[in-house]
Amino acid sequence: MREVTTGHALRAWLRARRAEGRQVGFVPTMGALHEGHLHLVDEARRRADVTVASIFVNPLQFGAGEDLVRYPRPLERDRLLASGRGVDALFLPDVGEMYPPGAATRVVPGPAADRWEGAARPGHFAGVLTVVAKLFHIVQPDVACFGQKDWQQAALVRQMVRDLDFSLEVVVVPTVREPDGLAMSSRNAYLDATDRAAAGSIPAALRALVARYRAGETDPAALVAAARAVLDVRPEVAAEYIAVVDPGTLEPVAPARDDAVAVLAARVGPTRLIDNVILGQGIG
Repeated sequence: MREVTTGHALRAWLRARRAEGRQVGFVPTMGALHEGHLHLVDEARRRADVTVASIFVNPLQFGAGEDLVRYPRPLERDRLLASGRGVDALFLPDVGEMYPPGAATRVVPGPAADRWEGAARPGHFAGVLTVVAKLFHIVQPDVACFGQKDWQQAALVRQMVRDLDFSLEVVVVPTVREPDGLAMSSRNAYLDATDRAAAGSIPAALRALVARYRAGETDPAALVAAARAVLDVRPEVAAEYIAVVDPGTLEPVAPARDDAVAVLAARVGPTRLIDNVILGQGIG
């Protein structure tokens, strides 16, 4: 696995690969890799000849009081996991490389960013789209893979790709879960034993919502109530939002339908977690 720290060096290496007729798959990450990230690598490798992954903890997407400083950065472990899964090039830029002095341009998302995570974390998606756009320009991938767990993020990236005419395919890969159903996340490392046990109520709440839908209920309020009833029995868990939304616009939908997405954010102790489920698919 080649390690590269500058955009110039990565472009040069990829130029040679493209001259050989190879297509490029890309997986952008903030590190602290887990099996969810590695499934994205697997998908990129299936769809392209060369796989690039990036690790960059992007300061633009963290708000005041969020966990930028303490965000996990186990770089040596990440290197081993990426290499072992078949990443061909690992891009490791620093903040100065991505945002040199004087860098002031930002990508402003559309109205789909105003709800849910965007409302809870003002400015978050402008930071996400700005760094993703920069990474796309550096890597120029044929395909880029994102996880379903961050549904709103993936929807906004897809819209940016359409609106700004990026020449690439965005693939959303199903969420990888722990045995009790908890979505794999780098922030799960923050959970102590008590909070980790309580966190299992998040996928349980989504399962209850889907079960109610499969039983014939299409009123989003009733579906949300079914999910809240599961969370309410765990005092460690405080739901921030639960909603049934359109998969593209993120607007609430009524009645519920198979392609609608139930999105959920909750604090488990001090740790904030998000999850979602497509109603017609459920949680495996």
